[in-house]
Amino acid sequence: MVQMVRKQVYLAPHQEALLKRLARERGMTEAEIIRQAVEQIEAWVPFRPDLKAWEQERQFLERLMEQGPVVGKRTWRREDLYGR
Repeated sequence: MVQMVRKQVYLAPHQEALLKRLARERGMTEAEIIRQAVEQIEAWVPFRPDLKAWEQERQFLERLMEQGPVVGKRTWRREDLYGR
């Protein structure tokens, strides 16, 4: 069984009534309803970039920039990049 951590929360009366109703209707404990709700919070959290990956990308780009300009001309035109 997964180890649980005890938390105490305060609910407004209408939230308590909703929690009790949901638990009864779904045949679940109030605690399980709360645990499922907490799991859904992750979807609300904004994207967190991988800072290590961004640092690696920055270093890669700096190495490219240190090489200086590419010798020769490009063989394509800007318009070639766009589909017709």
